[in-house]
Amino acid sequence: MNSTLDDILAGHNEGYVGSASATGSDQRAGSAGPTRRVSKPDVPGGSARRAGAVDRSGPAGLTLGLTLGRASGRAIGRDATGGSAPGAEQWVTVPVPDAPVTGATAPPHRPTPVRPSRLDPAIAARLRRSADGLVAAVVRQHDSGEVLMVAWMDDEALHRTLTTGRATYWSRSRQEYWVKGATSGHHQYVRAVALDCDGDALLVSVDQVGPACHTGQRSCFFDELPVSGDGVEVR
Repeated sequence: MNSTLDDILAGHNEGYVGSASATGSDQRAGSAGPTRRVSKPDVPGGSARRAGAVDRSGPAGLTLGLTLGRASGRAIGRDATGGSAPGAEQWVTVPVPDAPVTGATAPPHRPTPVRPSRLDPAIAARLRRSADGLVAAVVRQHDSGEVLMVAWMDDEALHRTLTTGRATYWSRSRQEYWVKGATSGHHQYVRAVALDCDGDALLVSVDQVGPACHTGQRSCFFDELPVSGDGVEVR
């Protein structure tokens, strides 16, 4: 029975199997459309048995009626009146996948906060976090625009930054909050915080006290790389 069903399903996947005309017992089935015939290897109990599949497809799925005939070729199964021999027929419903929707845009993936936070829900709803629940924070000197460093904030770190005026970050290596300058004395007093258009990065404008980099450099971006281009626009 399994090999017969496999043959029928394989025939359906190919779109058309065998003759499109209804003959023999399949004519008696009263099919509304062309009959799809599937040949079958010998099965236990008779070497001349055959299988016929009637394609009854609809929007919700595909129903295949499997009918086995005896050695004489007489049909055993459902006829036009709906009668059937006990145990002679099996009905299998095969789901048909929905057609893909073209032109649809998936909503942006916005992981929820990983840690509890007191951040204003209106602001939290605008954040587009990483899988770790973080957003990048680019820090610059408020008056000169000099880029000082890049760190990471989660919802609670942003809340503390906005409400205390002290730049607070989340350490991915130590898995804890840290306030810039708490141990080094190189404080960052926050003047402004802006969220970028995608919601996945913050621009933090600060008044930096001392160097911003742990190496003692004013900015973490002191290692310049060679640029071979001359900066001329290429059209």
